[in-house]
Amino acid sequence: MTQVTDHETDKMADAIVIEGLTNRFGAHVVHDDLSLTVKRGEVLGIVGGSGAGKTVLLNSILGLQRPVAGKIRIFGKSLNDASEAEAQTIRAKTGVLFQGGALFSTLSVAENIMAPILEFTHLSPKEAHEIALLKLALVGLPLRAAELAPSELSGGMVKRTALARALALDAELLFLDEPTAGLDPIGAAAFDQLIKDLADSLDLTVFMITHDLDSLYTVCDEIAVLADKHVAAKDTVENLEKSDHPWIHEYFHGPRSRLGHRVEG
Repeated sequence: MTQVTDHETDKMADAIVIEGLTNRFGAHVVHDDLSLTVKRGEVLGIVGGSGAGKTVLLNSILGLQRPVAGKIRIFGKSLNDASEAEAQTIRAKTGVLFQGGALFSTLSVAENIMAPILEFTHLSPKEAHEIALLKLALVGLPLRAAELAPSELSGGMVKRTALARALALDAELLFLDEPTAGLDPIGAAAFDQLIKDLADSLDLTVFMITHDLDSLYTVCDEIAVLADKHVAAKDTVENLEKSDHPWIHEYFHGPRSRLGHRVEG
């Protein structure tokens, strides 16, 4: 009988599996028995009203928030149950673009991108710098931006630098927290297209929190809706538009949503 190795099991596992997740702060319950599966290669948008727990869910997956109950597995392995070495291996397969970019203000663009390379690998600073320049080109930034400080960057350049840093270790799983927030419509559309192109060309799995309807229509394969303390629905945009769930219906058909919905001519 042919045995399946741990490496082969890892390759077959879904990118993220969440089962029975409960998060609460004092008496306030944020998630109650929440379950969600993100398939490998899927671009999943996460939406929900204020207080629905989108960021808490993200922090739980990343291991920054320890849930009261439930299991979270990334590529088949649990961060909570993993050894430090296993946890480091899992983290090295993931990249995170935090809202606002979260760049280190005292480091240059290149040094920001180099940071995870120097932390998780044994490469020299010279080798890390060469990789940083490659990642700059990958996200559409000119090489001259490498030595700029974050304070010298436009909003769009900050986002692209943060994305380059998230992809510095050739991440297989990318987490995006409101990636187009603060960008003008043209810049947001360009960033959406960049995410889509990178997801397609690098075979990325993307977990994206967003309020931007254009992003949902442009980038996402499916949308997971957080409501009533759990995942109320996970489906394509086209199917969610037909939902009779009160919040989902209002989100896709309310006046603000209609303004954000791009009509194909």
